[in-house]
Formats: sequence, structure tokens, C-alpha cells
Amino acid sequence: MHPSRLLLVAAGVAVAGCAPMSAPVGGSTRPQAAGPSVPARDNPFFTASTLPFQAPPFDRIQDADYQPALEEGMRLKLAEIEAIAGQTAAPTFDNTIVAMERSGALLTRVSKVFFALTQANTNDALQKVESEESPRLAAHHDAIYLNDRLFHRVQSLYERRASLGLSPVQVALLERYHRDFVRSGAQLSDADKARLREMNQEQSRLNTEFQNRLLAATKAGAVVVDDRAQLAGLDEGAIAAAAQAGKDRGMEGKWVLPLQNTTQQPVQASLQNRALRRRLFEASTRRADAGGPNDTREVVRRLAQLRAQRAQLLGFRTFAAYSLDDQMAKTPEAAIKLLTDMSLPATARARAEAARMQQLIDRQNGGFKLAAWDWQYYAEQVRKAQYDLDESQIKPYFELDRVLNDGVFFAAHQLYGLTFKERRDIPVYHPDVRVFEVFDADGSSLALWYCDYFKRDNKSGGAWMDNFVDQSGLFGTKPVVFNVANFTKPAPGQPALLSFDDVTTMFHEFGHALHGIFSNAQYPAVSGTNVPRDFVEFPSQFNEHWALEPTVFAHYARHYRTGAPMPAALVQKIKAARTFNQGFATTEYLAAALLDLAWHNLPADAPQQDVEAFETQALARYNVAMAEVPPRYRTPYFAHVWGGGYAAGYYAYMWSEVLDDDAYAWFTEHGGMTRANGQRFRDMILSRGGTQEAGAMYRAFRGRDPRVESLLEQRGLQGGSQDK
Repeated sequence: MHPSRLLLVAAGVAVAGCAPMSAPVGGSTRPQAAGPSVPARDNPFFTASTLPFQAPPFDRIQDADYQPALEEGMRLKLAEIEAIAGQTAAPTFDNTIVAMERSGALLTRVSKVFFALTQANTNDALQKVESEESPRLAAHHDAIYLNDRLFHRVQSLYERRASLGLSPVQVALLERYHRDFVRSGAQLSDADKARLREMNQEQSRLNTEFQNRLLAATKAGAVVVDDRAQLAGLDEGAIAAAAQAGKDRGMEGKWVLPLQNTTQQPVQASLQNRALRRRLFEASTRRADAGGPNDTREVVRRLAQLRAQRAQLLGFRTFAAYSLDDQMAKTPEAAIKLLTDMSLPATARARAEAARMQQLIDRQNGGFKLAAWDWQYYAEQVRKAQYDLDESQIKPYFELDRVLNDGVFFAAHQLYGLTFKERRDIPVYHPDVRVFEVFDADGSSLALWYCDYFKRDNKSGGAWMDNFVDQSGLFGTKPVVFNVANFTKPAPGQPALLSFDDVTTMFHEFGHALHGIFSNAQYPAVSGTNVPRDFVEFPSQFNEHWALEPTVFAHYARHYRTGAPMPAALVQKIKAARTFNQGFATTEYLAAALLDLAWHNLPADAPQQDVEAFETQALARYNVAMAEVPPRYRTPYFAHVWGGGYAAGYYAYMWSEVLDDDAYAWFTEHGGMTRANGQRFRDMILSRGGTQEAGAMYRAFRGRDPRVESLLEQRGLQGGSQDK
């Protein structure tokens, strides 16, 4: 996942060309002064970092530094924008577009660190700053993009773009700025602009409120177990981690099962106690809809309505139509068709999987009908019986450090020639965070990469990538990239053993990182992962394929105690089971993606919806309603679309999967994992950022448009890969 960049947009921050500046409520055309500037010597953000790659000086940054830096950053940015808009010289690409690219250095510097930490390592002080600053940042965004004089300069250049002698990249940048101005309301009347400003600030407040409520709800929803016997089925490492989680919360002698962000919880695959499985499932699904201060439903109802009204103001029938207008899919109908075309084979497969599990329950004289909280447990039993494959057999071969060094890094070396050196001299924001310098094949220093892998109560759920510093030829900056995940932290002295899903997550997020690391763009607005949302997941999902590539797998899948390679028979079992449970996996994803589109296809005049009733009706309408297979995210804790930047965009994972499986098919057709193939992918995809239209970029690489057949085969939904 790649939400963090988009979260800046949700908060109202206009970082260069983001994918993820107006008045406060009251209609003034300028934001109110944020307060006096703070002397540079008092605040580490006020000058560029002197660390390698301008990495954030976390050893010097204090919570009190963020708010003054954000406010001074907005003040300085607006002064720069005012100078651009007010100049008497005729507009040129350099004095208008490049000048905007150069503006806001302080605001960009502090925003990138601040929003990274509000997601990965927040606290009460940061949440308070975020609540106060988000509406101001929304106002700041509007002050720029609703500035008539500035837009007229951009419009003048846009109308003359064919005669300005610009390079293709410069034309793409100019068109991007023009599109962003228009989509931000630059062509609206003054009255509509005033209304839009109000909407933007309300939306910003609601986004932040959702994030904070959900973080608290997820922490509060953790299941506390008093009797160790109830944990039967968990391995000793998982039990020790649950005991440590209890100690960390001041509950010595108890075991705590924290909630992951998804509906289903990984430990349900092992827990033998059905009552505890149900308790954990219900804690997960009801975490944010049980009333009280952490209930998100009121926020969700208003956000859905507000987004629809805002889209209508900007000339679109629904928010989904607005959101997809500048994506590869272009229309909600195209995204819905991709998803619904898969719903029948996926649900049919899921029903067959459920029937197989029900047969197992009946043979065991269970005396109950398979329920959603049983699925993971009995799926694991079927997998053991059908493939003789047990998760507990696998995890000892996936120790985190070995997966990272001998798997993720090794694959990057084989494909791209990269090497990595850990930098313990670079300060970090939490002791769990590690930093690596990345070197290119010729030995030159290319980037810094941070990883923050373990779950904390003050970290949002899921996994993501973003930059602390963007690559830019304009500024001469190299990328400083980070990955965040939520793997279970082992008890002290215990190894960090991963599931194969966790391994896949590491490869996925590092695929995003490579997209940032290899960026070779002149302008920040089009560097790295500044691409359409339904293209941004392509490099990450493509990188997942190398987790099972034989050379790579053999290199990292070694027993954490003995170093012995995973036995060939066990490797074959993993590969044979690759499409196991894909009916469930595809259906739970489709349900969430279609639920997202249903919420955001509501027209502006629709009343606020009853969350439960709307969800039930939407799932039935799209033929993905299965009691045993609830959506991967239910509405009240769907962080991607209410607190993140994937509103009307969760379909993007499937859209990108068509690209990634089709691209992987190209690799298999051309010799597989070779340096030459890796270099071609780097040159034609990973280094380009948003300098070219995404569809054209893919066609240049593949030689044609993508085809869906490879995806269906990879998921075992057609061809010879299905479970028998």
C-alpha cells in the first residue's frame, strides 16, 4: 500500500504535484496569519538538514517544532506564490511553473516528516497539532489553487503549450499543473469558491477525526485473554508476543491480541478456541461502530455526503467520477466492470471453499455451520490436509532479517545491481527503525531507505511507503524513502518469524521503495511515485513476484536456528498452495473495493446513509454478499478511503494487478530474472515517475495494452491453476 503521500492531500497539503492553499471559514481570500515566525536557530526544520541526503535530524526534532514550522512554512510559501502571481513579466514556463516547483521548501520539509510520524509514531501532542493545522493547511491549499492571477498565468501557458518549445516532460508538468488547478476549483465563481473553501476545511477536519478515532478504536479493541489455555494452537513465539503486549499495557499476567487493520485477524488461523475466535472477530468488525468517542460512523456518513457535494460543485456527477477522471480507469463504470467481471468466478470459488470446510467440520462432529470467524482456522486445516502444509512449518524459515537481506535486497541486486549498507549513524524516530544506504551497480550512492516493521499502538494499521526527501534534478536531491509495516514484534530474545503473507508484504512495499529510489526526474511534481493511484501499485505488486522466484526463495528461506534451506518438498507445497483460498481472498477484496465505489457513487442530493443498511444493500447489489466472507475492510474502519487517499480508489490494487501480472508474463517470456530485463524495467517504468501518461508508459514497455488473462491465471480463477 502507498497511502502516506495521499494522506498529505487528505490533510490539505499541496506538496508538488501530489497524488497522496484558501481561506478559513468566513470567506476571506487569504488565510489568516498563522502567528509570528520562529527564529531558525530554534527549530531544526528552518534550515535544510546537514545529514547525508538531507535526512531528517530526528535527534534534534521535538514535538514542539512541528507547529511553528508548518505555520512559518505556509507563510513563506504564500509569499513566494504571491510574488509569482503578482509579477509584471509575461508568464513563462520558468517564471511560473518552475517557480512554483521551487516554492515551499520549508513547508515540504516539515510536512513530509510530520505526516509520516502522525501515521507511524503519533502521540497526543502530534494529534493535537494535526487537528489544529489540517484546516489551516486546507485553507493554504485553496489560497494557491483558487488564486485567479496565478491561474491566469498557468492558463496562458497551457493554451500556448504547443508553441513554447517545451520538452515532453515540461509539457506533462504544465498539463498536470493546469489539471490540478481546474480540479481544485480555479474556474469556479467567487461564490462557489467560498463554498468550496468551507467544504475543504470541513473535509480536512473530518479526515483527521476519522484517523484519530480509528487509531483509538483499534487500540481499545485489542482482546485481553486471562487464561493461557485459551491460546491453544498458537506457537510459543506468538504466545510470548501476546504476553509482552500485555506487559506493555500494564497487564502483567494477561495476554493481549492487538487488532490488525483488516477484518480477519491472522491468529484466527491457529486459535483452537472457537469462542475466542468469535470474540476476536467481533472485536475487529465492531471496533469503530459500538458508540462512544471512537465510533466513526457519524464521520463516515458526513464525509460521503460532503465529498459528493464537493464533486458536484466541481462539475462531476459523483465523487467517484471526480476521483477517477485523472486516473487510468477514467470512469467509475470502468473500475466497477473490472471488479464485477471477477465477482462471479470469485464467489463461486469461495462457496466451493466454504463447502469443503463445512465437510471438514461435519466430519469432526463440530455441530455448527461455518461462520466468518471460523474461515481462517478451517482454511488452514484444509490446507494442511490438501497440501500437507502447516503455517507453523513455514515460519521458522522466514526470519525477518534474513528475508530482508537475503531476499528483498538479494532480488534487488539480481535485477538491478543494487547493494545496501546499514547506517547506524543516521538518527531515527523510533528504536525499531533501521536505515540503509543504497548503492547503484556502479558503486555510486543512490538513496537512503528506512524500514519500520513492527506494530505499535501509536502506529496506523497496514503497510506503506513514502519519502522524507523526494528525488529532484531541479534541487539536486536524492531520494530518502521509508517503508512501514505492522508485523508482530517478538518478545525480547525471540526471533521475528514471518508468515509468507508478511514476506510478500516486505517485497510489495520495497517495490514502492524502488519506484522512489530509481526516480530520475527533473521536477519534484512528477518524480518517483507521483503517478496515478491505479498505476502506483503496479511496481509494488510486480515486485511481489520475486518472493517465490526459485533463486531468490532458496537464498532467504532458511531455518532461523540451523541455516538449513527449506526442504524442497516444503517449497513445492508452498508453490502448489499458491492459489489456495483465492476465492476467499478475491471475494473479500472485491467486497471492499465495490463498497468503496458504492459510497462514492452516491449523488450530491442523497441523504446521509445508515452505514449498516447501506453496506448490506451495496454488497448484495454487486453480488459479493457472503456472510462467511465479509469485506476485507468494513465501512467504519476502512482507513484507505476515509482517512487515507484511496477514496473511490481501492479498486486500484486490482487494476494494477492486471498490469503487474501481465508485466511479469513479459519477464517470463524474455528470460526471467536477468539484469538486462531489470534494467529495461527500471529505465522504462521505475525511473520515469509521472513524466509520461501511464498507459503510454506501459504500452512502450509491453508492446501492447495489458491483458487480464495473466491475473486470472495467477489467482487460479481460470486455466489449470485451480484447486481440485
